[in-house]
Amino acid sequence: MGLNHALDELRATGWSDLDSAGCAYDTDGRAYPTVSRVRQEFAAAGFELDISRVDQYSCYRASWRDAGGSDAGAVVGYTEAEAAVYALAQVRRTLAAV
Repeated sequence: MGLNHALDELRATGWSDLDSAGCAYDTDGRAYPTVSRVRQEFAAAGFELDISRVDQYSCYRASWRDAGGSDAGAVVGYTEAEAAVYALAQVRRTLAAV
């Protein structure tokens, strides 16, 4: 997938880098939220985010649970940042549909 695709998906949800606090920059100079900022945004939305490395597949898995502890979603990415950004895109898309 790649960080660029994850960032495109995040921007498609209306996310903007106008507040660049807690952002890093990709090779094209586009800002994207760091893992710590993604965790903050998940917490603000009422979710707990967990990101773990899956050594068997050389990737990262981001999963999140709601306030009641029920699984709410999961994605994978090649890097921790990619998984975090794509997870944020998915949770924002889900929240917008509710």
